[in-house]
Amino acid sequence: MIDSLKIQEPSHNTTPGEGGRLASLSEVHSSIAVPEGAGFWKKLMAFTGPGLMVAVGYIDPGNWATDIEGGSRFGYTLLSVILISNLFAMLLQHLSLKLGIASGRDLAQACRDYYSRPVSFVLWVLSEIAIAATDLAEVIGSAIALNLLFGLPLPLGVLFTAFDVLIVLYFQQKGFRIIESIVAGLMGIILLSFIYEMIVSQPSMAGIVDGLIPKTQIVTDAGMLYIAIGILGATVMPHNLYLHSSIVQTRAFNRDEEGKKSAIRFATIDSTVSLALAFFINASILILAATAFHANGHFEIADITDAYHLLDPVLGVSLAGIFFALALLASGQSSTLTGTLAGQIVMEGFLNIRLKPWLRRLITRGIAIIPALIVSYLYGEKGTADLLVFSQVILSLQLSFAVVPLVFFTSNSKIMGRFANSKILTVLAWVITSVIISLNLFLLWKTFS
Repeated sequence: MIDSLKIQEPSHNTTPGEGGRLASLSEVHSSIAVPEGAGFWKKLMAFTGPGLMVAVGYIDPGNWATDIEGGSRFGYTLLSVILISNLFAMLLQHLSLKLGIASGRDLAQACRDYYSRPVSFVLWVLSEIAIAATDLAEVIGSAIALNLLFGLPLPLGVLFTAFDVLIVLYFQQKGFRIIESIVAGLMGIILLSFIYEMIVSQPSMAGIVDGLIPKTQIVTDAGMLYIAIGILGATVMPHNLYLHSSIVQTRAFNRDEEGKKSAIRFATIDSTVSLALAFFINASILILAATAFHANGHFEIADITDAYHLLDPVLGVSLAGIFFALALLASGQSSTLTGTLAGQIVMEGFLNIRLKPWLRRLITRGIAIIPALIVSYLYGEKGTADLLVFSQVILSLQLSFAVVPLVFFTSNSKIMGRFANSKILTVLAWVITSVIISLNLFLLWKTFS
């Protein structure tokens, strides 16, 4: 793949809004003011938001089943894998935001500018598949949560998720800060829910600290290695790399070198802190499974529905399951918002065309709803759980096709100027990319074999 992705010099001006091309998410580009001459905290608040929108992709329903299975089967041992995965994500999201700020192009636009048309077209198709798989996980997760909370049949819950297109479109018209605030609110619900879960489950602090230290057993135990690869492979979401490189450009910072340097600094803080919150939530899911299930002899819990029904009787409280399902619903809905934007960014960036938002949203959601509806109707809970896992396998397959171009572009001084990756960062990024690709390929081979 590396040999086939030959970077070409762009044949036209790459300044946003010039050369007959619109800026990334042109309707909200530079729409959020950054106060000049303000102090550190005021500037940081101006840049806070995109990181949270990216972070919800790391705690979407597709990650829950893997974390639950890892905790129920192996206790706290795989916490170190979640930690390492999160560190990988922090670096890759830093590269993504840096690309957007330094070059003025999102990842999809950069692929269209610098790659040949056939290569760019293939990358577009693959990214659309990844977004459809992401949306599929959100549909299934939301439907499961509605079933658990309100007893709504799964097929009806799947259909119900189609109506969130109206909610998304309504709030998109109110400004980008409104979207960020909604995502932050949903993230707060998830965070508070798992703080409650941690309080009532009373996990072992010694076990948690020990679990954060990598063990050779993770590599030598075949079952543990398989789940560890699943956690690592599903952590970095392809659509997040496209999304982040675009939404950081919603800030109206000075586009000179000093302004870009400052923007990269504050955007990186926003991203890193937000991903730290995502780490806490992912770790909490595994810790909850380890404390509630593994410690009580339930070693084979890998299904979200089973986990919900077991939480209350095992922990001896009446609200643990409710908060668990509420967090799942908030996770699915927050991921829906960011998935919608990612779909718009990918289509506009690769094809340089604009579809009406309602049409774009209906196409993406329709692709996700049809298989989810068929499987939920024919096979029920077991079928939707398997489909959720399959969506993560698809994402694993697509990941390298987003990560490789990202590292290429951010390491190229012709694109990034003085903000190109240092030699050390370039080597580190390629090592991480190689690890992710290798583990994902192994996961796919194991899954299909």
